[in-house]
Amino acid sequence: MSNTPAESEPTAVRAKLLSRMVFVELTDGRQIGFPASRFLRLAQSSDEALATAELRLNGFALRGEYLDEDITVPGILAGRFELPLPLAA
Repeated sequence: MSNTPAESEPTAVRAKLLSRMVFVELTDGRQIGFPASRFLRLAQSSDEALATAELRLNGFALRGEYLDEDITVPGILAGRFELPLPLAA
């Protein structure tokens, strides 16, 4: 018997934006957060555009009406971000 992604990977049940941080709550109870600056298009987006982000594809992706970016939940969990963290000053 093989596992499908829906059986083996948690999906997102909620997403929110707080001070340019994106937080995703998962079906397994974890909450993952990352700065919008980890993705080029999110980094360049206004706060209003970021606020349009919502869950799509049954919790497997995050997309915003005014964002030209699709972010997958499995990608977030795997740490596949477009940009590195900024260096600490």
